[in-house]
Amino acid sequence: MKLDVRNVAKLANLKITDEEVKKFEIQLSEVLQYVDQLQKIDTTGVTETSQVTGLENVLREDVAKQSLTQEEALVNAKSQHNGLFKVKGVLDNE
Repeated sequence: MKLDVRNVAKLANLKITDEEVKKFEIQLSEVLQYVDQLQKIDTTGVTETSQVTGLENVLREDVAKQSLTQEEALVNAKSQHNGLFKVKGVLDNE
């Protein structure tokens, strides 16, 4: 399987060197080989679980309360436009 580490890095907005590409290709390949091994295990009769600690989320009632004004929210914004946060684009038109 050909791993496109550069494309994954681009999607994650990461700059990586050629040396890192080689390193990550090896590591990702090893992870995928391990996952392939796990897929071969017979799990017939094994109950599905999402966690094993027995802990549960403690939830509270969702109550509306006063929040920040638009000006308060934007006070530390690095960049803003028309009363909104202005951020660098993450998608391009390829």
